[in-house]
Amino acid sequence: MALTVTAVAGCEDAADEDAPPAVAEGAATPRITWGACPALAEGASRDPRLTCGTVEVPLDYRNPGGEKIEVAVSKLPAAQSGDRRGVLLLNPGGPALPGLDTPGVMAPTLPPAVLAAYDLIGFDPRGVEHSTPQSCGLDTPSLAGLFPYPAADGSITANVVHGRADAERCAKNAGEKLRYFTTANTARDVDRIRMALGEEKISYWGQSYGTYLGTVYESLFPEHADRVVLEGNVDPTKVWAHATDNWGKAMSERFPDAARVAAAQQAALGLGGTVEEVTRKYLALADRLDRTPAPVPGTPQALTGSLLRTVTYSLLLHNETLPVLAQFWKAAAGLADGKLTEADGQVLRQVFAAPPQTPRVLADNQATMFLALTCGDAPWSDNVDEYARRTAENRAAWPLTAGMPANIWACAFWPKPVEDPVRVTGEGPRNTLILQNRRDNATPWEDGLGLYEVLGKRAAFVGADNGGHYVYHQGSTCADEATVTFLTTGRLPDKKVDCTDVAPR
Repeated sequence: MALTVTAVAGCEDAADEDAPPAVAEGAATPRITWGACPALAEGASRDPRLTCGTVEVPLDYRNPGGEKIEVAVSKLPAAQSGDRRGVLLLNPGGPALPGLDTPGVMAPTLPPAVLAAYDLIGFDPRGVEHSTPQSCGLDTPSLAGLFPYPAADGSITANVVHGRADAERCAKNAGEKLRYFTTANTARDVDRIRMALGEEKISYWGQSYGTYLGTVYESLFPEHADRVVLEGNVDPTKVWAHATDNWGKAMSERFPDAARVAAAQQAALGLGGTVEEVTRKYLALADRLDRTPAPVPGTPQALTGSLLRTVTYSLLLHNETLPVLAQFWKAAAGLADGKLTEADGQVLRQVFAAPPQTPRVLADNQATMFLALTCGDAPWSDNVDEYARRTAENRAAWPLTAGMPANIWACAFWPKPVEDPVRVTGEGPRNTLILQNRRDNATPWEDGLGLYEVLGKRAAFVGADNGGHYVYHQGSTCADEATVTFLTTGRLPDKKVDCTDVAPR
């Protein structure tokens, strides 16, 4: 998951633990009426060719005749030609990122042959933004507030209190219905979208969390999955309690990319002239901010060690933001020293600027749905002592992540999931392309290999010697060509491909 992960207590156990049918028998074929798309956040833009509509789906697929919810869908039509193959449904991950505008974002990166072959389809997953949005009324609505970094001394006591409070708030404000906002039900929604589009099969491109949604979809509906691209991958055997097991190692492999950027500007930044020096100064700064947070002028926030690490994690997801990250470290050091320059202050204001709010969507919507998915898809341990032990071990082994990946989440206080996780296997057609960066701090290399092992002969693997969370259109001609070839011809590489053509940064 790409955090680029989240819980409800106090609800009754599900009455029926059997998985619902993939499609309700006798269900009427859904329809979409295309029209204008919902209003954008202030300052945002949209591809003018995009049209939108909604698909009605069951809240609970066990009870298809019961309560219905709406899923918002968008379409960017294929270029006018005789080469249209069908539809390519896109999901940008998150968990719980909105996707209505993803077709317009992806289209400029795709060659004419792909744009002629597919209508690009976007959607807000159930519970997200325009698809019956959910809210727990969380005090800390940003995803950053969900990262459970231990206290300066390694204690997780405050994390236990915070996690339990978030779970109880979700139970009180979102209620029992939130338990049905899961990845499995989202995959069933995707098949309702397919039906509404009038397609026998759909192709799919999922990024980050969207790779798990994609593997769940093709496991539930193998006969309806055409060509599947999975980029920045989740290992389905680790969902979700162990999804962060490799984060410490991944951060240790990704962090030097940014440290080199900083070291190359030692004269201007003063952060050290080598990767090792920059790393030591960063760790010392994080420890100092753990103990003495620094108020950020012009904002209601104080820079803590946890917030420093969370911003670092986020800016490591993209190669183009590494220079910004180096500037942020300098500004953070200046703030902690009480020597903040005007330029440093500008960097901090840029980093901490509140994102524009989508009209009629509550501020904690993504955080709520992040919790609903990661806590509701699969069970978590409720053993607090075990979390404390694992956090201490992880903290010692991987200083850059300070024990966070093993710490306790609100999910420890969540009710039992309404169904078992969908089993992903190597059974099915060979129709999946896995794209994975070697230095991905959000969905590590090992997790991409884990998915490849699970899918076996169903999939081909293309690995890029690159950093960051995204593979396609990020500097590897090798990876880009494999992707376009698959989408336009259906041909997959016969063996694992290692792309080493990414320019050094």
